[in-house]
Amino acid sequence: MSTRILDGTAIAAEIKAELKSQVEALGYTPGLTVILIGEDPASAIYVRNKVKACEELGIRSVEIRPETTITTEELLAMIDELNEDDSVDGILVQLPLPKHVDTKKVLDAVAPEKDVDGFHPVNVGRLSTGQDSLTPCTPTGVIEILKRSGIATEGAEAVVIGRSDIVGKPVAMMLTAANATVTICHGRTKNLAEHTRRADILVVAIGKAGFVTADMVKPGAVLIDVGINRVSDAAEVNRFFGDDAKRMETYAKRGSVVMGDIAPQAFAVSSAYTPVPGGVGALTIAMLMHNTVKAAKLRRAAK
Repeated sequence: MSTRILDGTAIAAEIKAELKSQVEALGYTPGLTVILIGEDPASAIYVRNKVKACEELGIRSVEIRPETTITTEELLAMIDELNEDDSVDGILVQLPLPKHVDTKKVLDAVAPEKDVDGFHPVNVGRLSTGQDSLTPCTPTGVIEILKRSGIATEGAEAVVIGRSDIVGKPVAMMLTAANATVTICHGRTKNLAEHTRRADILVVAIGKAGFVTADMVKPGAVLIDVGINRVSDAAEVNRFFGDDAKRMETYAKRGSVVMGDIAPQAFAVSSAYTPVPGGVGALTIAMLMHNTVKAAKLRRAAK
């Protein structure tokens, strides 16, 4: 059985090209404002990539860098101003926020029509009831990978491992809307492998390197790996990548390798899989750009 790699980087490039054409045809410039607090390296890189994507697509981007001492009340006032600013179509609050800031209050303060992360309860409610809405970027990227790769969801047995508000729950709702039969599993699911071995489509977002092994996968299943983990333990790296010369070379140079929640040995059992890196993660920023353009269109259509 041949196994297909689902190239998230190529799919993201395709989506961005479509969005660039849409932006050029709009007659106005969509605007995205990102609030970044603190010096978290991963957050800084992510925001920098968002700004670069905006520039490529013709979207106006503004980055706000408040002091780390900002209070919840001050941040809420800032978001209120952005909600009222008609030049701002999307507002993104980069997580994590400082511990003294009430993250839930802040995220809920973003106007639903500008909530390009898709986290606001109003947008979650719209998703759950099948209404058009701004949806979380990573789960939306998962659906785009399946759709653009010609993988049928209707009638398929789909199992999602992970029940987070950011990935697990929304992707389960999206798969249900796409007429799959969905089972949600998590850290306390009994006899987990009995569920995963039924899956035609297995989505894994649990945050544990190599958590799903080959014996947990139905032959011919489609594997969607949402996890991004950095592994530095020599024994673990050798267990997962001992026969992968390129990955072992990376480990020798950097002292770690990046991998997903699915052990690479499981890919041979599947009919298709998303690699890490280069899979689902590549879609996240593309879907943020999609949400920004969608928010701009919806806001103007409502006026």
